[in-house]
This record gives sequence, C-alpha cells and structure tokens, in this order.
Amino acid sequence: MRVLLHLPALLASLTLLQAAESDATAQITIAAAISDAVSQVTVQVNKAFLDSRTRLKISMSSETPTTGQLLKYFKHAKGQTRMAIRKGQVWEETLNRLRQHLTLTNVTGPSVHLAFLCHEVRCLSASAVKCNKNSPYRTITGDCNNRRNPALGAANRALVRWLPAEYEDGVSLPFGWTPRKTRNGFPLPLAREVSNKIVGYLNEEGVLDQKTSLLFMQWGQIVDHDLDFAPETEPGSSEYSKVQCEKHCIQGDNCFPIMFPPEDPKLKTQGKCLPFFRTGFVCPSPPYNSLTREQINAPTSFLDASFVYGSELSLASRLRNLSSPLGLMAVNPEVSDHGLPYLPFVIKKPSPCEFINTTARVPCFLAGDSRASEQILLATSHTLFLREHNRLARELKRLNPHWDGEMLYQETRKILGAFTQIITFRDYLPIVLGDDEMQKKIPPYQGYDESVDPQISNVFTFAFRFGHLEIPYTVSRLDENYQPWGPESELPLHTLFFNTWRIVKDGGIDPLVRGLLAKKSKLMHQNKMMTGELRNKLFQPQHNIHGHDLAAINIQRGRDHGLPGYNSWRGFCGLFQPKTMEELAAVLKNEMLAKKLLDLYGTPDNIDVWIGAIAEPMVEGGRVGSLLNCLVGKQFQKIRDGDRFWWENPGVFTKEQRDALQKVSVSRLICDNTHITKVPLDPFRANSYPQDFVDCSAIDKLDLSPWVSAEN
Repeated sequence: MRVLLHLPALLASLTLLQAAESDATAQITIAAAISDAVSQVTVQVNKAFLDSRTRLKISMSSETPTTGQLLKYFKHAKGQTRMAIRKGQVWEETLNRLRQHLTLTNVTGPSVHLAFLCHEVRCLSASAVKCNKNSPYRTITGDCNNRRNPALGAANRALVRWLPAEYEDGVSLPFGWTPRKTRNGFPLPLAREVSNKIVGYLNEEGVLDQKTSLLFMQWGQIVDHDLDFAPETEPGSSEYSKVQCEKHCIQGDNCFPIMFPPEDPKLKTQGKCLPFFRTGFVCPSPPYNSLTREQINAPTSFLDASFVYGSELSLASRLRNLSSPLGLMAVNPEVSDHGLPYLPFVIKKPSPCEFINTTARVPCFLAGDSRASEQILLATSHTLFLREHNRLARELKRLNPHWDGEMLYQETRKILGAFTQIITFRDYLPIVLGDDEMQKKIPPYQGYDESVDPQISNVFTFAFRFGHLEIPYTVSRLDENYQPWGPESELPLHTLFFNTWRIVKDGGIDPLVRGLLAKKSKLMHQNKMMTGELRNKLFQPQHNIHGHDLAAINIQRGRDHGLPGYNSWRGFCGLFQPKTMEELAAVLKNEMLAKKLLDLYGTPDNIDVWIGAIAEPMVEGGRVGSLLNCLVGKQFQKIRDGDRFWWENPGVFTKEQRDALQKVSVSRLICDNTHITKVPLDPFRANSYPQDFVDCSAIDKLDLSPWVSAEN
C-alpha cells in the first residue's frame, strides 16, 4: 500500500547522502536513479511545453480564439523565464517520482540528495552570476545590484515570502483543491461565488473617484508591470491533463479550473468553468530546507523601467535600434502617429490583436513587457516612454557628440529609470497611502542599505491588484478642446483588450491621452467593487468570445500561490485580527459586508487576502485600507532602500543631475511626446478643462545640461 509522506517525514527522508566510504555504492546507485529520473521527466516536460506552444500557435491561427487562449497568449512565458519554469517543473515532477519510489520501498533507507537533484536538473545558480563591479549602470537582468548577493532582485527568481506558504498538502496543492476538505474547520467558497456575491454590482452610477484622474489608475498598472509578472506554467506532461483541462474542466496537474456555482448565468453560455492554469514556479534555493512551491517573478524587482527595456538581454537587444549610433529604441517602420513613432509590431504570426478587427489586422506591439497590448491605455503609456527615450537620447547626443550609441542608451535608460522612481514616490504613492501614512510607512530616504531585501513579495503581487477596482467601465477619447472625439468617443472597456488597431488606424494616442488626463478613475466602493467589464467580460473583445472574471482569477491565484488568509496578514502588519462577525463588521465599518463574507467563509481567518484587503474602508486621505497600506508601503520601502542604483543614492547621479531630475513630470512627458498643448499641473488628481489645465510652456522641462561631459 502506498505510504503518503507529510513534509517533515519527507524532509527527513530526503537528507544529504552520507559521505562514508561504506555508503559509496549506495550513493552511486542513488545518483544513477536520480539521473535516470531527471532524464525521463525532462523528455516528458519538454514535450508538454512544445505541445503547449504548438497548440497555442494553432489556436491563434483560428479566426475566433477563445478567452482562455487569448489569456494564455499574454500569460505565456518566453525566453529565460520559460526555461526557468520548465526546470522548476522538471525538478518537482522528478521529486514526486522519486518520492513515490521511496514510499514503495523502505523510507528509512538511502535518501535523495537534493543538491545533486538540482545539479542534474541544471537549476539556475546564483553563484554563476559574473559582475562588473566598475559598471555605473544597472544590468538588464537586475543581477549584480547587491554586491553581497548578486542575484537579489534579479529577473526569473522566486517571489519572496513574508509569511510561510500555506498549501493544502503543505507542499504545493492549493486550498480548495480537494473536494470537501476544510480549512480551519470550514470549506472554502468557490472563487467565482465570492466574485458574484461580494465583488459584483449592476449599476455603474456614482462609481467614479472625484479626486483622482484615470491617469492615476494607469500609472499603477505601469508600476505593477515594471515590478512583477508571474507567467503560467504548462499543463502537466500527461496527455489526459492537456485534453481535459480547458475543454472539460477536469482538475489535475497544473490545471485548477474556476468552477461556476449553481445559478451562475455563465453556466448556460460557457459550460462548467473558467479555464485557469497555475503560475509557473522555480527550483528551490540552497540550503533546500523547504520543498514548498515558489512562484516565479519574471522581471527584475527594481523600479527600473524594465517595462520599457525588458529584463532579458535578448529582448533588450531586439528592442534597440542597433544600426543607429544614437542609442535609440527601435520604432515601427510601417506606421506613425502624425509623424510621431509607434512601438514596433510583434513579428511572430499570428498575433491575437489581429483578431480584434479582422479587416484592419493590426498586430500587437513589442515592448519590454509582453503585456503591453493587453489594453489600449497601457499600449498608449508604453508608446509615450518609447518616444521619451528617443527624445532624450537625441538631446544627449547633441550635448555630447563624442558619446557612442551604448553610452547614450545607458544614460537615457538611467534617466527614465529615475523618472519612474520619482513619479511613483513623489506623485503616486502619497495619493495611494495618504500623505500622513506615506510619512509613516516610507520615511525620508536615508541611503542604500545592502542588508535590505528588495525582492518582490508574493503577497504584494496581490496587494497591488487593488488597482483593478479603480478601472471604470468605459474609456473616453477627447479632442484638442477636451470634448468627445469622433463618432465613437466613449468605448466599453471590454472592446479595448488587445485593441491596437484603434490606436494605429483610428486616431493615434492623443485622444486617449486626453481621456487619461480629463476623465476620472473608479473609486474603491465596498458595495461596487469591480466593473462587470472586468468581472464578466475580461478578454472578451468580441461578442462571439466568452469573457473571463478578473476577481475570480485574483482569488484563485492567491490560493494557487499558497497565500495565508486575511487574518494572518493582519497579524503580520500588527493590526487587530477579528474573530467574530461583530469584530469583522467593526474593522470593515460595514455590517452587511461582514455578514456576506462570513456566510461564505465561516471565519475571518479563511477570507482570501485580496478580498479582505480590498473590502476594508480607505484610510484617511488615501485610496486603500489599513492592510493594503501596510503591505504596499512595506514593499516600496524595500524596493527603494535595497536598490544600489536608486536615483537619490549618492554616486548614481551628481547633485546637479538630481536637482534637475526633480523637475520631471508626467505632464511634461505628454507635452514632449504628443501633439497635446494643454495639460494639468497635477495630472494624477481629477482635473476639469479648461480651469485645471495650463499651456505646455508653463510646465518645467528637464534641463539636461548637468549631463554635459567634461570631455566636451
């Protein structure tokens, strides 16, 4: 009979091989068994990854790809990220195979050598990083920022845990995996049921935030995409899992479908579930004292404008115009925006953006982050940064004619990284956290601290999803007088997913940028959390495609990542942990919401952290509740203080350069890179035209004279 091992027993059985000569034969035998198992699993996993890529390509060739296929395209791992995820899957599947072997034999006998297993899988080694200690520039990959631990904050590493993972089996299975299995004595509600009963609403009236612009929401997504991305892994290597997952909602391997509750309206139109694949994960790190699954973070953990430049050398090179001596980024050679450049198109065919309008057939854009074309305002933002890089590089060349293309590229990249940091900390975070809380959570900069871990925490990737509640149900396009532009000036949000043709063939980015400046974000309402455009029509750009549910994805993803529950995170932040309905109602300042949550979850301990965090009332002067205030503030302080290349760190820029950089603004970015001539002084705040708008001549410019080289 098969023996099931709990984690402590497994760890005990998988200790290092004894080096004694008497065990030499056993060591050789076990090493051979490990090598053989790795070889067999590698063949299976490689086949699964290849089959998945082939299926995705075939599905994209269809005139009507499904929502799941569109989602898969944008959550698809590429390059080194794909390789790291594949190795993680080989490691885990090999370990499972060896564990089965051990449970069928004598578990007290010879044990698996985890370090040797990682060696055989060729897991990524931090010691392999080679650093140029004299370089004044960041590496593209984020390696070598911390000289004591060069891999700290680098791309394609595990998200860090601030609290230990909580999986159903203690290792990798998410809570909610096993039917009828309880958590803290209560069954977990279906993710979609929580979305329906807590997050959804019908009437869009009165949902807009009277204090913030739509640009405020959009900046949050830019920052999020700069800091974290956890692509999905592939279905397991069994044929059964591949065929059954999306089609028949059969859970297994890395398929974790979001099941519809009874009476869900989607049951009649979309079958039994929404497809959902688990996040890619990586090999464990030495000293291998935990076997829990750890999810990958594809970009660097630093606020470094990697969404513009990429976090892998091969992509960074593809994004550049290497034929020019000016250090420029590559631009679109086929189309332009009234003389201003667009991002290049993705060369690989077919492109999902082409299906949104089969007549226009405009491909997706290529940028430093693969999600750039996910929605039209994000693509617009990427376009502004591309133009700004090339504008700055040309100006630096004029000031420093002797600089070569590499120096121009690196100096410009350094400035845009500083721009991203300054706007986020000076303009964005005080609105999110509130001025008073900002001072408490992120006190004034004291300099770089090598002991601070800047890595993105697993929980932050959910905490920062509060921005999903700030997205309104329509996007407006405005003319030069900030009046409705064209016959379709206001477009439903769901029609703008993957919609590059509206930019390229229907007005350019200027009407959209004006909409960002003059329209408002949605407010985080406790009774009107997420628009149906995201909750029922996510990635449904056409009527004949069924939509996904972003709220349900967030909940299911948190379980996939093994996140502790709401109260555990309240405790982590030193906040009161409610145990009863009355106590939860007091925390939420909302008795009806507390009752609805406990009717679903049974105990506050089980509330998924994303739901609990967004349900809290906003702190004074801020746009998030107490728990989010803590988690977001803590992460950004670590990002700042643990970054050797932070713009304020002495030696990164000269004092004169730092003084000049303090003049940067999003309004100036828009003035310099569009045909727009009227902008607000404070673009993240709600602004009305014309009273809150000024001429571009009134907006400070970045003075680049401090960058003039002494060699001139």
